[in-house]
Amino acid sequence: MWNYEHLFKNIEELVMHHSPSGAEAEINQYLMQRFAALGVEVWHDRADNIIAKIPGKNLSGAIAITAHKDEIGAIVKTVGDKGRIEVRKLGGAYPWVYGEGVVDLLGDNETISGILSFGSRHVSHESPQQVQQEKTSVKWENVWVETKCTSAELEAAGVRAGTRMVVGKHRKRPVRLKNYVASYTLDNKASVAILLALAEKLKQPAVDVYLVASAKEEVGAIGALFFTQHQRLDALIALEICPLALEYPIEDGESPVILSQDSYGIYDETLNGQLRDCAKQLNLPVQLAILSKFGSDASIAMKFGHVARAACLAFPTQNTHGYEIAHLGAIANCINLLEIFCNTP
Repeated sequence: MWNYEHLFKNIEELVMHHSPSGAEAEINQYLMQRFAALGVEVWHDRADNIIAKIPGKNLSGAIAITAHKDEIGAIVKTVGDKGRIEVRKLGGAYPWVYGEGVVDLLGDNETISGILSFGSRHVSHESPQQVQQEKTSVKWENVWVETKCTSAELEAAGVRAGTRMVVGKHRKRPVRLKNYVASYTLDNKASVAILLALAEKLKQPAVDVYLVASAKEEVGAIGALFFTQHQRLDALIALEICPLALEYPIEDGESPVILSQDSYGIYDETLNGQLRDCAKQLNLPVQLAILSKFGSDASIAMKFGHVARAACLAFPTQNTHGYEIAHLGAIANCINLLEIFCNTP
């Protein structure tokens, strides 16, 4: 069994490094150091991907395993008077998921903490907040970030239109619920932890393996599209979360999920069959799913013709794109399954 405590600590460290789409420098530096410490070749490409290469036994052939390192959040629309900031969603983020509380504005020169604010509750129909209490959910257009900074202070910090907003760090630290990990941004920091584990475990796989911590997935799989356009691959496997919901026949627990289809199209049946065969070698039950309103690096890259074969391996997750909860065993079993897959000719 993979050491759950070690896995939890890896996920915790990743979660605590901010990485909103397109402003991923903090996680980039950490990943470069971690891969280098494991003694693998690693580089940072022009599309902001972090790529580690594990050379294979064969001179020909290559596969890639991606896990996007960016997280959802918000982006500054306007910097108003009296320290109030208007923001809009970045990726599939909703203000009611975060609730009122501390958020971080990642300025060019300094990170400024503020309070995501919805307004007072002790109001009548004369205030817009009354509608939010009774008739409609809170939308980004209804909220603001209160900083109590002057315009000059915000300008000096480099807070401007385009600045990214994420949940404040002290709210992001994961908690352990028995054998589960609960946190914001398990999508997809837990998958990046799988990449780090594979970099540690894979010594000489059957073919070259590229471990890609991909950039800007939440806004269109931009990093993965760049990588797959420039790197010839025999197959691409994306690591992801799998939403637990009544509409999907997925059970919570230790069994990973292999996707057959999502919003961008079907996955490769032969590649999925190979993953299922590897699971059988481990006596590991896997679940199969078709998802709606979902996409991955793999399905998007295959749709655009960048790869011929693609698959998506996921772990069941509650509260996706919110305060997510996943079984550490399912994450560990993704590591075990992919280790077998990469070592199989």
